[in-house]
Amino acid sequence: MPMDEHKRFNQLSWNEAVQIHMDSDGYGLREFLEERKNKLHQRDIDEMGDVSGKSLLHLQCHFGMDTLSWAMLGATVTGIDFSPPATEAARGIAAELGFDDARFIESELLDAPSALDEQFDRAYTGIGALNWLPDIRGWARVVPHFLKPGGVFYITEGHPMLWTIDDERDGQELVVALPYFERDEPNRWDDPADYADPNARMENSVVYEWSHGLGEIVTALIDAGLTIEFVHEHRTLYWRALRWMESVQGANEWSLLDEWRLPEGRGDDVPLMYSIRAHKAPASGGS
Repeated sequence: MPMDEHKRFNQLSWNEAVQIHMDSDGYGLREFLEERKNKLHQRDIDEMGDVSGKSLLHLQCHFGMDTLSWAMLGATVTGIDFSPPATEAARGIAAELGFDDARFIESELLDAPSALDEQFDRAYTGIGALNWLPDIRGWARVVPHFLKPGGVFYITEGHPMLWTIDDERDGQELVVALPYFERDEPNRWDDPADYADPNARMENSVVYEWSHGLGEIVTALIDAGLTIEFVHEHRTLYWRALRWMESVQGANEWSLLDEWRLPEGRGDDVPLMYSIRAHKAPASGGS
């Protein structure tokens, strides 16, 4: 299948998912709007560092809740996403929250340098983003393109090892069922259920995803010219990927800022998330 057909199916699915996600308890948009409750986890805030007074670009921003959470922390934010309904919704949410300087731009990730001619103090990629991209090296080249000299990039994501595990298996077995390393051919899925609202039924249910190993991701960023400050692998996850995971907070239901872990005694079996902080070299003579 031509690559643009993969993108077309994915875009149709994400266009449809926007309203489902905005209405779902999983995303917690109503709480976000009414209480201005920051959606970011404290670990990510601490690892990114202070963003107050900084310009920040969010790559693959969906409808902007994470983006606007950085705005709540003092950043001047811009989000990029390939879904027109997502960017339109993000603009509406920004206006409702009073972030008049927040911008949301419609663009596919690899085409973003043609859609936006600007550099930022910070760049950010959040959860569930890289699996939609066929070429991790192409993605990595986009990141420093948008960073000012000395600018910082931060990503927090599901661990590539997690994506290999059979999530339909009953019992507490960790069984590798999907590829770990990047391949030309994506994984094809056709499931009308939506992860944020399992009761919803998607008409555009066919999607395509790609695997990228952690070494491939780190090396791609290095080859793109960034200096890696840290790579952290984490024992907790921001969503319940396996039905037998336990809530860190002891909650009975999914909550906006809950974390999930493997059962007692299993926490060291596999990493569930990773985070990377890197920076672009300062300008010559800079500090």
